[in-house]
Amino acid sequence: MKTLYSKFVVTTMLVMIGSLCIGFLATNTYYHQVVKEKNDAKNVKIAQDIAKYIESSKPNDLDNYFTTLGEIGYQIYATTGDEGYFFGGKYRDKALPPKTVERVLNGEIYHGMRDFPKETFVTGFFANELINTIGVPFTYENKQYALFIRPDIRLLFSEVHTILGGLILVMTVLSLLAMLLFAKALIRPITQLTEATHQLAHEKFDTLLDIDRADEIGQLAVSFNVMTEKLQENDRIRKEFISNVSHDFQSPLLNIQGYVDLLKNPLLTDKERQEYTTIIELETKRMSTLTKQLLLLTSLDQSTRLLKREPYRLDEQLKETVRKYRWQLEDANVQLSYQLEPVTCNGDAGLLQNVWDNLLTNAIKYNVEGGEIHIHLQEFSTSIEVLIEDSGIGLTAEQLQKVFDRFYRVDASRTKQGTGLGLAIVKQIAELHGGTVHIESVMNSGTKVRVHLPKL
Repeated sequence: MKTLYSKFVVTTMLVMIGSLCIGFLATNTYYHQVVKEKNDAKNVKIAQDIAKYIESSKPNDLDNYFTTLGEIGYQIYATTGDEGYFFGGKYRDKALPPKTVERVLNGEIYHGMRDFPKETFVTGFFANELINTIGVPFTYENKQYALFIRPDIRLLFSEVHTILGGLILVMTVLSLLAMLLFAKALIRPITQLTEATHQLAHEKFDTLLDIDRADEIGQLAVSFNVMTEKLQENDRIRKEFISNVSHDFQSPLLNIQGYVDLLKNPLLTDKERQEYTTIIELETKRMSTLTKQLLLLTSLDQSTRLLKREPYRLDEQLKETVRKYRWQLEDANVQLSYQLEPVTCNGDAGLLQNVWDNLLTNAIKYNVEGGEIHIHLQEFSTSIEVLIEDSGIGLTAEQLQKVFDRFYRVDASRTKQGTGLGLAIVKQIAELHGGTVHIESVMNSGTKVRVHLPKL
């Protein structure tokens, strides 16, 4: 498997090599388009000046003069056509077409540097070949000569050029090492992140990254830690959920089993038998309600669930809900009144029915003897408000903070029939509709529940 570090190193090397090639090609183009012509003209001028000096000054020792020029940095070839002499640095390739010598002897100027056949690369400038020279004619002691000359590249590379070359080499090596170290530092937190994800895969949700950076990797580490904390919280909630579900199923099952065993006693009176069967019936209904609410919560938790929105009369739905629970109101001796405007709601009627069922049964269950419940439905410009107000036992500030938690029950002893899921369902359904649920409560004075649904 190729690691990110190896990919970064290879990519860096390829970028450096690519940059070198592109730079070389760009320099080559500049040399051929601009420098080559100027370099040829400059060397032609030098060669002509040398020829002019020879013809005007007529040095006594021509060989000595050429030797001196060779020592100061030129490679020279002088010929009369029949014989030739070399001075200065040695040529690697001394081949020169006779026709070229003949044309120079006849007065033409030879532009060997300009017309050097290896034009593809700038390295042709450094070719140590006799054809890569400048040729000019001159006359000395009544003899016609052809002078071929070029700078000695070996002598052109002075100490300054050596220092500059060494500087470039050192800069290249240090830059490469710096990039490798930077890559290592860049990859290290990603390696830590990979290891941390492996820990999460094994449900070790206490794994946090200790990466303090202000760049994108630092932001990724912060996001990872937030995700880890949420996973840890979800794991805690999941375990609590399983524990609560187990408890809420286990309790009625134990009760049913216990009373079934009691019913096997042939000595039971009819009154006792009736009492035991009533308890079994209540516990069965409790399990049935719990199962239905768990299935509903599972359905609501599915992010892909689509609401079946359609317009319907909300006031009629609330009236029907009141009629459905009339017998519970009479049993609890609770008075109910309502003020319902004719309101059309665009929502999922089936889901919203669960909201009104849960809120109304809570208002009955936690009311007082001879208490009251008032339902108010009002339509605003952008929303619909349903207010359910009771005169029941109320809630403390601490209880208000937890009422929407799953399996939380105000009645800690769990003597009242309930699952602790009702308000969690209410809130989730309201939020699915883009609405909100607000609860106001005062101990021993009653509770107000406001459900706001947006008008669509």
